[in-house]
Amino acid sequence: MAQAVAVTPPVAPRRRQARRWSGWGFVGPFMAVFALVFLAPIIYSIWLSVFRTQLVGGTTFVGLENYQRALQDDQFWSALGRVSAFLVVQVPIMLGIALLVALAIDSGRLYGRDFFRISIFLPYAVPAVVATLMWGFMYGTRFGLVGNINDALGVSLPNPLSPDLVLAAIGNIVTWEFVGYNMLIFYAALRTVPTSLYEAAEIDGAGQWQVIRAIKIPAIRGALVIATIFSIIGSFQLFNEPSILQALAPNAITTYFTPNLYAYSLSFSGQQYNYSATVAIIMGLLTMAIAYVVQLRGMRKEA
Repeated sequence: MAQAVAVTPPVAPRRRQARRWSGWGFVGPFMAVFALVFLAPIIYSIWLSVFRTQLVGGTTFVGLENYQRALQDDQFWSALGRVSAFLVVQVPIMLGIALLVALAIDSGRLYGRDFFRISIFLPYAVPAVVATLMWGFMYGTRFGLVGNINDALGVSLPNPLSPDLVLAAIGNIVTWEFVGYNMLIFYAALRTVPTSLYEAAEIDGAGQWQVIRAIKIPAIRGALVIATIFSIIGSFQLFNEPSILQALAPNAITTYFTPNLYAYSLSFSGQQYNYSATVAIIMGLLTMAIAYVVQLRGMRKEA
């Protein structure tokens, strides 16, 4: 006896067209906001960077002259060198501390692990402005913690807000703020490592250091790369801490202390909007290139 075969009726063209556009209906609001708050400012900044506005002559097209000026600007290179030194010193220290804390929490041998984890992460919940003001007043030699120690012990501790130490003082603030954030990234990656690897290592007689070196660190290499990229971007975007401490240490923090602070000063104090946009575009391209190189090297090592 022949078996009946169900035949699916063809989908109407209108229904097929509706299905095709239904996906765009979900992503449309995001794309609209993304274009408005991200793409549009970038395009406008690029447009500003190829013009020059003067009191005499108005706005004129200058092409790449603003970029040539930035590459010959000693203040820009000074700011770039300062944040580069900050990145080379502060980022490894911060990520190293975060990794040690994450490994200690994941080991299961730390007493009060949950309380310790929350305590380390808590500074990240403090707004950057509040954290900088708090540390700025503690750094004060006349009204803060350093000044109180000097009065109590009759000594003269170095001023953290002096020109020689202010970059290290800012690095301490940033480290205090973001150690918990990076620790959480590393700890979350460690929790995804299969326990069977630890059991196999224990059977083979591997110690804690061998487990960390051969299992844990290779397993979280992707998280290390992500945290490094975020830290590089944050270092090149350093703005909140120096801009707030500038009022407490005007002799140490200049208007070109960091590239972002320099661009801000050019725009809102010097009314040089075109040149400010040029500095911002250069820093964006530089940050993107360095972050891409770090990601590419991390992906090769992981592969």
